[in-house]
Amino acid sequence: MAQSDANPATSPTSSASEETARRPSLHWNANSYFAPKSSSATSASSMPLSPSEVAKGAKTGKDILRRLSLVDAERPEVLDVVNTASYPALQLTGNIISATVCIPYKVGYRSGSDWDLVARRGTSALFDSFAYLSSAKSHWKHTLVGWTGEIEQVREPAGSLEATGKALSSSLDSSHDSQAQTFSLPFNKPSTPAPVDRQASRPFTSRIDGLCISQKARQKLEQRLENDQNGRILPVWLSDDDAEDDTDLILRDQGRWRRYAEHELYTLFHYKQHAPNDGRAEQKWWKDYVRMNQLFAERIIDTYNPGDVIWVHDYHLMLLPSLLRQRLPQAYIGFFLHIPFPSSELLRCLPRRKAILEGCLGATMVAFQSFGYSRHFTSCCTRILGFDSSHAGVDAYGAHVAVDALPIGIDAATVQKAAFTDPIVDENVEGIRRMYVGKRIIVGRDRLDSVRGVSQKMQAFEKFLEKYPHWRDQVVLVQVTSPTSVEEEKEDSHHHIGNKVSELVSQINGLYGSLSFSPVLHYPQYLSRQEYFALLRVADVGLITSVRDGMNTTSHEYVICQRDNHGPLILSEFSGTAGSLSQAIHINPWDLGGVAREINEALTMSAARKKVLHSKLYDHVKTHTVGTWVNTFLRRLFTNLASQGEMTPVLDSAKMISCYRTARKRLFMFDYDGTLTPIVKDPQAAIPSDKVLRSLKTLAADPNNVVWIISGRDQQFLDEWMKSIPELGLSAEHGSFVRRPRSEHWENLTETMDMSWQEKVMEVFQYYTEKTQGSVIERKKVALTWHYRRADPEYGAFQAESCREHLVKTVEKEYDVEVMAGKANLEVRPKFVNKGFIATRLVNECGSSLEFVLCCGDDFTDEGKYSAFRGLSCR
Repeated sequence: MAQSDANPATSPTSSASEETARRPSLHWNANSYFAPKSSSATSASSMPLSPSEVAKGAKTGKDILRRLSLVDAERPEVLDVVNTASYPALQLTGNIISATVCIPYKVGYRSGSDWDLVARRGTSALFDSFAYLSSAKSHWKHTLVGWTGEIEQVREPAGSLEATGKALSSSLDSSHDSQAQTFSLPFNKPSTPAPVDRQASRPFTSRIDGLCISQKARQKLEQRLENDQNGRILPVWLSDDDAEDDTDLILRDQGRWRRYAEHELYTLFHYKQHAPNDGRAEQKWWKDYVRMNQLFAERIIDTYNPGDVIWVHDYHLMLLPSLLRQRLPQAYIGFFLHIPFPSSELLRCLPRRKAILEGCLGATMVAFQSFGYSRHFTSCCTRILGFDSSHAGVDAYGAHVAVDALPIGIDAATVQKAAFTDPIVDENVEGIRRMYVGKRIIVGRDRLDSVRGVSQKMQAFEKFLEKYPHWRDQVVLVQVTSPTSVEEEKEDSHHHIGNKVSELVSQINGLYGSLSFSPVLHYPQYLSRQEYFALLRVADVGLITSVRDGMNTTSHEYVICQRDNHGPLILSEFSGTAGSLSQAIHINPWDLGGVAREINEALTMSAARKKVLHSKLYDHVKTHTVGTWVNTFLRRLFTNLASQGEMTPVLDSAKMISCYRTARKRLFMFDYDGTLTPIVKDPQAAIPSDKVLRSLKTLAADPNNVVWIISGRDQQFLDEWMKSIPELGLSAEHGSFVRRPRSEHWENLTETMDMSWQEKVMEVFQYYTEKTQGSVIERKKVALTWHYRRADPEYGAFQAESCREHLVKTVEKEYDVEVMAGKANLEVRPKFVNKGFIATRLVNECGSSLEFVLCCGDDFTDEGKYSAFRGLSCR
């Protein structure tokens, strides 16, 4: 997920001995602009300023007008806030538990149980959503569950006392603010392949395997995070050993918890594949991935109360919804994926594809950045798992999982305030303009990894200078790249992304530059907030060429910062933001000539046209903020929950066993496919296991039990696999044939019926079989079934619907038959014969002595059986 450098460069670094004095700095997290939820939120200082107060201190008339234009931006954002009162039937507690891979801080550990916390860079929109939920703008109480991240052991400088080290750390912290006050981008800084963090706060740190964290130290950190501005933060301690309350925790090879997610999932989800290997490393990483999700589940369950909302974020925790559902079957669980989701053709290459999909389907609602990603997800659930799906959701395990597209936003009002009211930003703006006087400025800001398209951007810019020579001394591309946070990209030895970008920069500057001018300026470093906003304000064109992306907040922040300049935004069509920013200039980053053409178009666009396009982009970004996203997600989640009505409760096994033991007469009715055996592509391969057969034999052997299998299978199949249990009653072809317990005779309930309809149905089925590759016809004695489980799922479903409509209009009108749609099949059978008819008959035969009934099925054809129990009084 691409995020901006809009955060301040650092967060205060503090130790336990300074905790009390520095706590306000910790609470005002650099990852967010939202104020903490406190009584001060409604104080006079938070009220909108009057025009005179706004203009106070302005030096020129232009500055007065600029400040007055920002009065509206400083006013509280008006949101359609979701609250518990809107959904009384759900009995919401007002608590939201968010789960994300890491807490908003990088954690450093000093000897003596002291902790250093520094704001974690990246994912600013995600952290802003947490801060919003905990702010005065929200009606919710928020708890954030996240891993501590790789804990770094902070070493004191060699030869110094601990106190000297702390003083140095404090000195470094205090220097950050002064460093941020000046715009320090050099005019022609040489490009370097290695990212440079010129504001690194602690040069004396290193990651050490086998870090020992005492129980006292863990408690100290947890207490410190208890009242964070992002809400109550509960750190997850990831280790091979269980974190007992009274034992030390040994942290070894901490980076391994990321490896499966960032080597396997991140890579594949961004449409890249690894070379074949023996799979041993993947197996090891998978075990760590499963354990991480299990530890998250344990942490959430410890703090969960019925009525709480659990919101799981991103690809590191894709197993978590299912793990929580197994332990908390009635929980309200939402899942949001912040990165792209691939098509089924790519996901099927993942060995753990089913486990990943099934993990997500434990949620009540799964949401994505764009409709394309949500469509890929539902298609994968159909093609890989075999579940019925539509654009609205997936029907899985007897429940409907809603699927939605909800693009995230930014805190637009506060970004605008930070960009236009800070005098340091104004100074930086003037400094940049003096540096590039008379030049048109194109700005790019990306992470330095392979999916951000920085190489494509450089190649397209070179093509632009080649095709449009009159721009060669008039345009400068300022490209800022920050270090990647993804393990896979850090270890990439094949692409050498940094080296490639540097070579391209040198090549362009060598071809089209001079001693006094370089057309490309590449800064591989983090920017302070003031520098970042200043760069976005002075830009004439914003250029984003990501080749695969989820959310890109830079595009939103660029639109806000271009409030006065109206510079066009050139945006890759492969970015997850492209769908919501429809007024941007969309480009294919692989089409270098096309990108060059659009750069020229953006530079030559009339002022009126730029204003029209920017106005629409600006209105969208201002109204679709991170607060809007949070409330929309919750509203969709609650609406889906409410629309499902009363959920079918999970079977209480303890109560069932108790009732079974006290009952004198018991009736069992089981479906076959999907109940006693799993659904398989080849119907003849659905063979019951030894355990199932032994269990049925044990049940049927009890003289107080009446056990029946009511199936759509034919007589021959049921006889073949159930002949070893003569005490079983069998019903074949949905009730057309019946074989009573301890009997070998099959009773035909349809022998007097006209069966001439079969010939016409057979003709129709043969027609569609020829058109649908992989489909087959199953001819039973009474029913005819057309199977398309081996066909393409979407095409098979389309052909089945067409076939059903044809049969309903012809055969069903002429004969007393019905056309039934099952799981990847279409069946035509006599109308009066169904499972409900047999169930009613069995209940009536048992009479008033019946005290216990257990009926099990898995699809629509089993619904008729349950109608037989209406008005039945059983314990």
